[in-house]
Amino acid sequence: MSDTIPQSLSRRRFVSLATAAVAAGSLSPLAFAQTNRPIIDVAQATDGDTTAIRALRVHVPESQLSDLRRRIKTTRWPERETVADDSQGVPLAMLEELARHWSTDYDWRKVEARLNALPNFVTEIDGLDIHFIHVRSKHENAMPLVVTHGWPGSVIEQFKIIDPLTNPTAYGASASDAFHLVIPSLPGYGFSGKPTQTGWGPERTARAWAVLMKHLGYAKFAAQGGDLGGVVCNVMAKQAPAELLGIHVNFPATVPPEIVKALQAGDAPPPNLSADERHAYEQLASAAMKRRAYALEMGTRPQTLYGISDSPIGLAGWLLDHGDGYTQPAAALTSAVFGRDVNGESAGAMTRDDVLDDITLYWLTNTGISAARFYWESHFNFTAAADVSVPAAISVFPRENYQAPRSWAERAYHNLIYYNRPEKGGHFAAWEQPQLFAQEVRAGLRPLRA
Repeated sequence: MSDTIPQSLSRRRFVSLATAAVAAGSLSPLAFAQTNRPIIDVAQATDGDTTAIRALRVHVPESQLSDLRRRIKTTRWPERETVADDSQGVPLAMLEELARHWSTDYDWRKVEARLNALPNFVTEIDGLDIHFIHVRSKHENAMPLVVTHGWPGSVIEQFKIIDPLTNPTAYGASASDAFHLVIPSLPGYGFSGKPTQTGWGPERTARAWAVLMKHLGYAKFAAQGGDLGGVVCNVMAKQAPAELLGIHVNFPATVPPEIVKALQAGDAPPPNLSADERHAYEQLASAAMKRRAYALEMGTRPQTLYGISDSPIGLAGWLLDHGDGYTQPAAALTSAVFGRDVNGESAGAMTRDDVLDDITLYWLTNTGISAARFYWESHFNFTAAADVSVPAAISVFPRENYQAPRSWAERAYHNLIYYNRPEKGGHFAAWEQPQLFAQEVRAGLRPLRA
C-alpha cells in the first residue's frame, strides 16, 4: 500500500482531517498523556519515611472522565443473546441501558466528593502502598474494627455502614456499641498499590492488616469481612495475632472436609444430612457447576483479561457477572442496574449509581486485572471449614451464596460467639441492607467488649 496521500485529497483537506482527529483525541500524544495523569494526591512522607501515615485526596482529571464517556459511546456491541434469560451471560439490554446512563447522566464527581469527605490515607506495608479510610468514633471506648471488602467490590461498598457503626446513638443503638473503623483497599484494588511480585494473597494481606492496625496505635482490634474480605478475616483468625480480639464474617467458611470431598466428586448429597445441611449442599453444588467461571479464569489466567483494561463495557460486564444473573449473588446488582426488582429480587439500598461508582473506580484506577490476580494468589477453597479458635461471629444472610448451617459453623469456628440468620439481605449485605448489617456487626461483636 502506498504511503503517499492521494491526489484527490488536497493538502488543506488533509490538514483539516488531521486537526479534527487530534481534537477528538485520536492518536494524540497530548491526549494520551492527559488520560494517564495521576488521579490521587498523596502527602509527602517526612524524611522519606514511606511507612508513615500519609493523607490521600482524590481528583480525577476531566480528560479521563471524557475519555471514559467516549469509550462507552464507541463500544462495539455484540449481537443479542439467543436466549430469553441470562443463561448465556449478562444480557445485552442490561448493559446497553447501563451504558446509556453511564455515558450521559452519571456523575463521578458526587462519589469523588464523598470519598474526599472521609479521612483517606496511605501507608507502606511490606513494600506495598496500602490505602485505607480511617474514621474514629466520638464515643469513648469504641472498639477498633478493620473491615475488608471483596470482589467485585471496593471501599465504596462500606460507605453506608460507616456512620451507623461509628455513631450508633444516631441509629437507636448504644454508645457502648461504637467502633473506630479502618477500611483498607485490598492489594491491587482501588487506591492501594499493585503488587509487582507474587505473594500478595489472603495470608500476606491478613498479616499486613495486623501491621496496619498497630501502625494506627490499636493494641487490640476486631476484624470483619464478606466475600474476599471474609476470606482475609478467616485467614487472620487462623494466624491468630495477639492483637486480634475476634472476627465477624458474613461469608463464613464452614464446609466440612467430607462434604468438600463429596462436592468435588460431584456426588449426590450424603443421606445423613439434616435439612439445613442438604440445602447448603445443593446450593454449593449449583455454585460449583454454574457460577464459578469468572473465579476459575481469574484464579488461573488473570493476565488474559486484557479486554477489561481496554473497554469500560468489557469491565462492567465482567464485574457484573457471577454466573447467575437474576438469582444470587448478583441479583441485587442486576436489580440495582435496572432500578426495579428483577424476578422478585430486591436491590435493597443499593442503587444503579452505587454500582457505577464501584465500576468506575475500577476503571479509573485500571485495577481490573490487578484485582483479579488476588484469586490467582489464593490457593484454597474459600468455603472449606475455617478451623479457627479465636472468637467468631457469623451472620448468614438469606440470599447469600449458601446458607451455612449452624452445625457446620460450630465445627469450623471452635469459639462461635454469635450465629444469626437475618430476615433479608444477600451477598453484598453492607450495600444492600446497611442498617441491618450494622446491627449484625454490633450484636456479633458485642460479647468481645466484656
